[in-house]
Amino acid sequence: MPSFVLHSLTVLLGLVAVLAPAGPATAQLPGLPKAFQGPIAPTPTPVPDVLPDSPRSAVAEFLSLARAGQYVAAARFLDLPAALEGRGPELARKLRLVLDTKDWIDLEKISSLPGGHDDDGLPPELEEIGSIRGLTGKPEPVRLAKRIRSEGAIWVFSRSTVARIPAWYEDLFNRTLLDRIPTPLLRPGPQELLWWQWIVVLALLYPAWLGGRLFGWASRKVLLKLAARTKTVWDDALLRRMRGPFALAWTLVLLRAGLPFLGLYAPAGAFALQALEAGTILAFFWATLRAVTVAGDVLAEAPWATANAGARSFLSFSVTFGRVFVISLGALGALAALGIPVNSVLAGLGIGGVAIAFAAQKTVENFFGAISIGVDQPLRVGDYVKVGDVLGNVEKIGLRSTRIRTLDRTLVTIPNGKLADMQIETFAERDRIRLATTLTLEYGLTAAQLREVVSGVEALLRAHPKTWPDTVVVRFLAFANSSLDIEVMAWFQTTDFAEFRDIRQELLIGIMEIVERAGAGFAFPTRTVHLVGPDRPDAPAPR
Repeated sequence: MPSFVLHSLTVLLGLVAVLAPAGPATAQLPGLPKAFQGPIAPTPTPVPDVLPDSPRSAVAEFLSLARAGQYVAAARFLDLPAALEGRGPELARKLRLVLDTKDWIDLEKISSLPGGHDDDGLPPELEEIGSIRGLTGKPEPVRLAKRIRSEGAIWVFSRSTVARIPAWYEDLFNRTLLDRIPTPLLRPGPQELLWWQWIVVLALLYPAWLGGRLFGWASRKVLLKLAARTKTVWDDALLRRMRGPFALAWTLVLLRAGLPFLGLYAPAGAFALQALEAGTILAFFWATLRAVTVAGDVLAEAPWATANAGARSFLSFSVTFGRVFVISLGALGALAALGIPVNSVLAGLGIGGVAIAFAAQKTVENFFGAISIGVDQPLRVGDYVKVGDVLGNVEKIGLRSTRIRTLDRTLVTIPNGKLADMQIETFAERDRIRLATTLTLEYGLTAAQLREVVSGVEALLRAHPKTWPDTVVVRFLAFANSSLDIEVMAWFQTTDFAEFRDIRQELLIGIMEIVERAGAGFAFPTRTVHLVGPDRPDAPAPR
């Protein structure tokens, strides 16, 4: 490891050790700088009265004491050769680091019988629990020996194993850093990462992110130059949206490249790989999410979409649904990569279906209502519609509700679940607009005048260039109470209501001119009252 990196990490970890309170059982080890050792414990943690009587319990007790920093107590599980007398705590510390780095001990594979395995070909007082590659490159055994002491029989690491500890420790690639790390920071933290490893990882996240952004920017520049040579535009738009996913992907690559320098134990290394795998899944689905958005933007500009309002509306809904689907898949994939049982989560959702049915009934109803509207398309964004008593233009169709802008410029929000069951009248689908009115002429005009008005109005309508010629209705309708009624009905070949208003005004003024030329007039409600009184000559005489 470069010296400047080692020096920086040493200073950082030293400051953390000074600020962090040390545990009462922190041991002082020979050969380490005093500035990086915790306070000497006044009384070491005593060994339990009942000593372990099986290889598994002995190794478990040793690792528990050593990982807690209680090296004096852990040294009781070492059968020290004469040449190493007095170095028990130091060797306990080194053996713990060697085992965790080079040969992670699986306690389940160690015998739990007091006599150990009897079919391993070793003498009854010896038990082999693993092997470590030595300086020669050949595996060297890690063995326990059963010793009889004053307090009884106990399994300890054999003298040959203890004698190899210094050489094994010298072979560790990060030995220099481990010698400078304060003892409290060598204790396991969450997910079996040592506290110093957590500090280093958190300290390097931001530099790794900066490096990921730099590499992501450079790779995007190269790909954008290649994409500029193609005739398509979607690849350029996609690469311009990939800044975040590229930066995250390169950050994960840098973190993966630096992972071996941490010297993680097997469980901690497995967790780190799971976290990187989850990050890779998130980066992939992040890129997929951007691709869905770009695809929607590119398709929205296609001729078939710009010419078809229904296609644009359905495309907008499809993009929204696709984004939700991609986010859901990405979340499930990341959870599965972290070891969280997704099947159990999904099963739990199934069991909680009753709760969802009651608590989120309206939400689910509105979601499926949005799907129904998107598939059937009874209305689209921009359509002029009538829904119940609401009349206006559709502004937005969301996953939960639809918004309609009324003629009074108010905004009406209707839940999609309710909207799917309502009668929807859309004016955007009509191919022509109808003019329907009734002419009320006053009594007193002659039949010839009535025929002149009818024929004149019909000729006026048929002469207009926008009139649909198949059906033009101008007929004498009825003798009403106060008028002679003429039914007028025609269709005009336009879908623009503003243009229809101009046509209607022009024709209604023309009808007024026809009625005036015929010498007729428009009726209004009137009532004729005949008075009968005594002043009349034909009135009967009073009696």
